[in-house]
Amino acid sequence: MAINCKSTWPELLGVQGEVAEETIERENTSVDAVIVLEGSVVTADFRCDRVRVWVDKNGIVTRIPTIG
Repeated sequence: MAINCKSTWPELLGVQGEVAEETIERENTSVDAVIVLEGSVVTADFRCDRVRVWVDKNGIVTRIPTIG
């Protein structure tokens, strides 16, 4: 991951997941944004090249997207 790259996106809380995914990948090209439905089971590993975009059943971001 490049130095001074953005690592958290609080401004995306409450927006559509697809919009958040595109924004994250545009603002930090070193990460892959992955949309995850709330309640889904995911691995607990930390990855510096991943941002999980947690969304509700309507596709709205429910957690602040952060690298990990």
